[in-house]
Amino acid sequence: MAKSKIVEMNNMGIVVQSLDNAVSFFTELGLTLEGRAMVSGAWAGKVTGLGDQSVEVAMMVTPDGHSRLELSQFHTPGIIEDHRTAPVNALGYLRVMFRVDHLDELLERLQKQGAELVGEVVNYENIYKLCYIRGVEGLLIGLAEQLDDTPAPTL
Repeated sequence: MAKSKIVEMNNMGIVVQSLDNAVSFFTELGLTLEGRAMVSGAWAGKVTGLGDQSVEVAMMVTPDGHSRLELSQFHTPGIIEDHRTAPVNALGYLRVMFRVDHLDELLERLQKQGAELVGEVVNYENIYKLCYIRGVEGLLIGLAEQLDDTPAPTL
């Protein structure tokens, strides 16, 4: 019998307060809205362990079509914890990293939408220009611009 293995990463999920604001922000970042729908009922609660739930979901896709970000706004049950202000080294804290073109120009546009630079924009060994921002709703997002054609190491 063949050993089970991961086939691909389907998506990463992030819970937000305002789906409209999150979709707008991630669209400005360069993702495309693939679809938006309400998910509710007992079947959904059996998957999440939340019981009867009602959540609106927006699926955002990266320009290469390989990665997706699932944004969820829960109507019921209500939100019980908020990790958005946790520091980068908090256990279980999530951040998403995107490889981008023209980091400085993108950062300027995102700051107009309320994004804040966490530390500084740095040069990693002349391979990447990197930074972390607090984006929509304080979400931690990494941005990396590849500086040359050398195959980049996995960070």
